[in-house]
Amino acid sequence: MRQSLPQTRRNFLKSAILAGTAPLFLTDRLWSAETAANEKLTLGFIGMGKQNSGLMHGFIRRSDTRVLAVCDVETYYGDQMKSGAYKGCATYNDFQELLARKDVDAVVIATPDHWHAIIAIAAADAGKDIYCEKPMAHSIHEGRAMVNAVRRNKRVFQTGSMQRSSGEFRVACELVRNGVLGKIQRVEVAVGGPGVPCDLPEEAAEPGLDWDRWLGPAPVRPYNSVLSPRGVHDHFPNWRNYREYGGGMVTDWGAHHFDIAQWGLGFDDSGPVEFTPAEKPGAQSGARFRYASGVEVIHVGGNGVTFFGDKGKLYVNRGKFELSLDGQPKRDDPRTCDQVAKELLPPNATRLYNSSNHLSDWVNSVRTRKPPICDVEVGARTAAVCNLVNLTYYHQQVIKWDPKKESFVGGTGNPKWLDYEYRAPWKVVA
Repeated sequence: MRQSLPQTRRNFLKSAILAGTAPLFLTDRLWSAETAANEKLTLGFIGMGKQNSGLMHGFIRRSDTRVLAVCDVETYYGDQMKSGAYKGCATYNDFQELLARKDVDAVVIATPDHWHAIIAIAAADAGKDIYCEKPMAHSIHEGRAMVNAVRRNKRVFQTGSMQRSSGEFRVACELVRNGVLGKIQRVEVAVGGPGVPCDLPEEAAEPGLDWDRWLGPAPVRPYNSVLSPRGVHDHFPNWRNYREYGGGMVTDWGAHHFDIAQWGLGFDDSGPVEFTPAEKPGAQSGARFRYASGVEVIHVGGNGVTFFGDKGKLYVNRGKFELSLDGQPKRDDPRTCDQVAKELLPPNATRLYNSSNHLSDWVNSVRTRKPPICDVEVGARTAAVCNLVNLTYYHQQVIKWDPKKESFVGGTGNPKWLDYEYRAPWKVVA
């Protein structure tokens, strides 16, 4: 009886390519003829896990984009590329080789968080426009370094906080901005808890994974499949729970929901001035932060964002929009949120950037050279909030913060907390 090969991601894609059913890559003849080849935005993808596979499906269906190259620390199907069995897309193990290609206009980055800044800065310096998954930065220093690199190279950068391109969130923020809820008293942001130090046991690493490159700037530790599952899988790996590579749900979901709080309160170019830890060490919620306006945001359990004003409250989440004014429910169906806006907002109301598709918005910005809905500055500000919330959990200290200078004030905090140590030869320079 013939022994079957382990169903690794590499073998899965090899088989799919040879069978003509490759799920991620299309050959030239399948690209739409609606757009001339020289008008298509050429893309490279770095970090080919579940998230970037989904993003690639979104781009690959478009007539105005074309995927030329992918990069991952697990060599999916390099042998087939070398043998000439498949020529639709180049593959790389080293992101620097992909960035060196002159025919790649832009890159889509969906690596673990601890790699975002190094790759994004290198991409900007290589003249590439960038779509980078959230949370944008693994530290406050990294966020500012990414902004600086994007600005000096005049690049277009979209942060993958995709809720900004969903109508229910935009309308919710417009209602808040225009005083429909009255004076905002507090906001409750419901996401999971902070990151924890990685203490996973060693497992045997299979051939085909460059584990040292996966770790990159992070400390050396033995392989564990929780961090980088082998084979074909349809889940988001739990590296995001560990402080060395992510920031728990505070940064993972916080990059969505804290982002909406910032947007609704109008602090995209600033941030809070004080952070207060939860009352009990080890708590998974309870941290608070306050803006100079006096509005307080409270990290609570669950999922979603609730704005509380003296005239009403509004809960918003994906597919959920629950508005209550003067104690009476107004609408609870996200499909009617635009109708609510028409009813409650005056003709001269403040309206926010309207994007219905996060990927299309980025492509359009690349064409026009105008900032996208979640520009690098927005991503950096939201990531800073998430990272500062985590710092209050990690160090159990009140933090007074100057959002303009992005520095601790009032004798609080430690400048070392703004960044973390990188394993040689990797580093991030602001």
